[in-house]
Amino acid sequence: MSSEDAGSADPDEGVDGVDIDHENAAQDVIAVDPDDVEQGPVNRLDAHTGDGIRHRAFTCLVFDADGRILLAQRAPNKRLWDGHWDGTVASHPVEGQSQEDATEQRLEEELGITPDQYDDLRVTDRFEYKRYYPNEGVEWEVCAVLKVTLEDTTLDPDDEEIGGRLWVDYDHLHENPALYRQLRLCPWFEIAMRRDFS
Repeated sequence: MSSEDAGSADPDEGVDGVDIDHENAAQDVIAVDPDDVEQGPVNRLDAHTGDGIRHRAFTCLVFDADGRILLAQRAPNKRLWDGHWDGTVASHPVEGQSQEDATEQRLEEELGITPDQYDDLRVTDRFEYKRYYPNEGVEWEVCAVLKVTLEDTTLDPDDEEIGGRLWVDYDHLHENPALYRQLRLCPWFEIAMRRDFS
């Protein structure tokens, strides 16, 4: 955006009043076509504002040996879907990084889950979706779904990433969504769960 485009806006704000000093403004994600074919890197903040740019993402569903899923609440400082519950972590690979490597990294960064706690991390699904978050931005992603079962459920969550944590019977959650409505589930997780049981 040129200085002429900015007009009299706050110099620390970009399009739609988004803070250009936000940490995401210094990061890139991978733009993709509907078939998840790479189109090149795009700025992460640009990809999540206005009408968005379709990009590659993942969500990882973390289970224990009893078939319970770990729901993790997004920290209140998140730009999008702050305070919503995810199943379990979601993010974006960077250029040259596989979905598995990106997931492994985020599991450790967000929840302190290390590779020695599991040995079955795998991609199980992929879908495209687009959802707007009122007055804040948009998710337009080709989202890979990965699953992992923890042999050791020890957690060391990062408070900057994770608010609350809750182990839930996965079948019960799917069969009784009204009982969990107060949790405000993330849209990508709801889609992944619905597809998992269809």
